[in-house]
Amino acid sequence: MSDESLLFQMVARMSMAATLAFILSQAKLFRRVNYRYVSWSDKIKLSVIFGLIGIAGTYVGIPINDALANSRVIGVMAAGLIGGPAMGAAAAVIAGGHRYFLGGFTAFSCALSSLCEGLLAGYVKKRYPNKPIPWWLALLTGLVGEIMQMGIILLTAQPFDQALQLVNKIAMPMITANAIGLTIFMLIIKTTMDAQNRVGAIQAQKVLRIAAKTLPYFRRGISQESAQAAAQIIYQYGGYHAVAVTDTHRVLSFIGAEADHHMTEENNFTKSTKQVIETGEIYIAEHAREIGCNHPGCTLKSAIIVPLKYSEKVVGTFKLYYTVSNLLNQTDTVFAEGLAQLFSIQLELAEIERESQQAAQAELKALQSQINPHFLFNTLTTIISLVRTKPMLARELLLKLSEIFRFTLHKTGKEITLEEELNQVRAYLTIEKARYGDKLTFKETIELNPNIYLISSLTIQPLVENAIQHGLKPKENGGTIYLLIREDMDFIEILLKDDGIGFDLARMNPLQKPLEGHIGIRNVHERLQRQYGKRYGLTIESIPGAGTTVIIRIPKLIFMDGDIDAENFDCG
Repeated sequence: MSDESLLFQMVARMSMAATLAFILSQAKLFRRVNYRYVSWSDKIKLSVIFGLIGIAGTYVGIPINDALANSRVIGVMAAGLIGGPAMGAAAAVIAGGHRYFLGGFTAFSCALSSLCEGLLAGYVKKRYPNKPIPWWLALLTGLVGEIMQMGIILLTAQPFDQALQLVNKIAMPMITANAIGLTIFMLIIKTTMDAQNRVGAIQAQKVLRIAAKTLPYFRRGISQESAQAAAQIIYQYGGYHAVAVTDTHRVLSFIGAEADHHMTEENNFTKSTKQVIETGEIYIAEHAREIGCNHPGCTLKSAIIVPLKYSEKVVGTFKLYYTVSNLLNQTDTVFAEGLAQLFSIQLELAEIERESQQAAQAELKALQSQINPHFLFNTLTTIISLVRTKPMLARELLLKLSEIFRFTLHKTGKEITLEEELNQVRAYLTIEKARYGDKLTFKETIELNPNIYLISSLTIQPLVENAIQHGLKPKENGGTIYLLIREDMDFIEILLKDDGIGFDLARMNPLQKPLEGHIGIRNVHERLQRQYGKRYGLTIESIPGAGTTVIIRIPKLIFMDGDIDAENFDCG
């Protein structure tokens, strides 16, 4: 047989390898290679499949001089190029071992060369761990592998004259045909992977679109309201026959086919949902019996059930249903897992935000607990001293004190109008002025309408108290506190200035390091930044012996009939 005839026959037999590559690329097992969900059991199965492809290449071989011109190498080297050295070696052991037991003077040579070629392809894959092998590299690897096979035959097959005669006959056809065959095999695989990646990109866009729409709901935590809104959005954009969300005890929302009985308490969870909650692992039900619904006539046939987690603890499930068996595919799994991960992140953010708010409230309560006892004691002492000498002033101070504590009870931690905050400050200053007399002077200039802008409660009053206690009180003749409130284009600026003793900012800055007795300044600053963003908060200017100025910057939040309109509010 001429070299041209042998080459033609081997090229004709490549159609089998191409057909097997296409069939394999459509299998769910192989698709997991592209999504990198390959377990060791998957690798074992794939090794066996590629080994069988190698065996098939042996059986369609062409007998030449007590040997075979074959395409066994395509299955072996494809295993290495797709799965790495372990898969390449495993497929080589299967295909090469089969060839060894067929006998012939090249039996050992062919078995050994199969193992070497599988390892060679695996080594090439290690150089490209996270992407498909390009066609030119597959071609080059095939050429090198087949040249290596010819060398092994010459080195190990006996008698040498017969081995040399065989190599002269089969070298060029096998090197050419098998290198091209391996390239075509890998191109088919790569084309399938590219198609899957395109589908994956579309699914990723869908996930992000749905996640963006559901974010406002899941940021409130997992509840019936958030679950209902999320399920409705997914049902609208996902194309599934039914969508459900549960916590660990009940179905929170079920939209689509069979919603009537899946939302009822008596049916509770399906068997598959219970399994996901118990194991924390995704569950794919390809048939109705795997869903485990006990309701007669339920039309749900397949489902993907994914756990929703917070800190690795299952807090609920997210379920996608079809009314047709075997309609689920790998893209559905990727979509469901991606969406569940984003939902879980949103739930964690909701919990972090809730804990942050609780911490802020605790800090505010701590601030109040520090302010109230000594303030209350000093105020009552002042009132007692005035009851006989100035009863009307004592009565006025009692009224102001009640205003302060009523405000503290009902307004702490809330956003109030600037006018309400100023009334709190004025009530506080009325009491302090009764104590210090002419040693305390207060002047205010308000350049805006304080009834239409909002401010976080207990923002100005703690700073006024700090100015009195640490700025004016140590000064023998007391001093004056100046309050100026003005608006800029996109924020409100509050200047609180005293002509007290001041301090050295370079040595002690209460915004950077909490100082004894200055907790109110840092508390206000951190609360404002946590609530409104890093653009806002406090700035301090102080000169020893000349006084201190605290500048408060807050966003322009307009109070209108119970609503908040943020003109220039940025949480970033």
